[in-house]
Amino acid sequence: MSPHILILGGTTEARELATELTALPEVRVITSLAGRVSRPGALAGDVRIGGFGGAEGLAEWLWEHRVDAVIDATHPFAESITANAVRAATDTGLPVVVLRRPGWRPVPGDRWHPVASLGEAAEALPGLGHRILLTTGRLGLAAFAHLAQLHFVVRSVEPPEPPMPSDIDVLLARGPFTLADETALLREHRIDVVVTKDSGGAATAAKLTAAREAGVPVVVVRRPPLPDGVGAVPDVAGVLEWLGFSAGRSPWPGDGPPCAGPRPGSWRS
Repeated sequence: MSPHILILGGTTEARELATELTALPEVRVITSLAGRVSRPGALAGDVRIGGFGGAEGLAEWLWEHRVDAVIDATHPFAESITANAVRAATDTGLPVVVLRRPGWRPVPGDRWHPVASLGEAAEALPGLGHRILLTTGRLGLAAFAHLAQLHFVVRSVEPPEPPMPSDIDVLLARGPFTLADETALLREHRIDVVVTKDSGGAATAAKLTAAREAGVPVVVVRRPPLPDGVGAVPDVAGVLEWLGFSAGRSPWPGDGPPCAGPRPGSWRS
């Protein structure tokens, strides 16, 4: 039977993984997107858009579609999706792995202020500066809405919605951004503080270099922890190895992926 793999997507790595897996013979791949971006880029394989209805709804879907393995390749801050994926996979006896690009690490010259949440980031800002480049996404602006004394430049892929800060300029843009882009942005908007989530990867990392070179402090929101008992791999090659795909081997060696539990549906039997 052809292996059926569900990718919970939305990242560059998810797109790369879908391309790699669909190129393998007899492998069925479907990428699920939450639907928060109205015009997602093209994806290899089948695509599903919209939520599942929590962990129970996802478990039902996995069972009905005879999925063999779940790859959570969502954003490192998609905490609830990851929790639901792990719970659903556990309930259906399926193997699950989290694909997470490595987080950023400070280097000499960085003026980082690590915080645990957007709320803590908002609390830190009044003592750091007055013109803020906010690159944490359009869905978390409520945490900063009360800071009327600060000016915010918000960068997001799609227009944000209230609640959000009253003194705000919105820049609609999609990475990757070059160092020249980020340096010009900081200079043009006279930015004296940058706020970012530790999403990792190269697509949006140039702002960290630009801030370092300009001597601008950066408030970095740390990643939430992974659920207990779930493993993580840093790249697409790691997922392919976890699945057991390699040159000269069948698309699904043995009886299933490593640590495979009962066939989907056994939880209903």
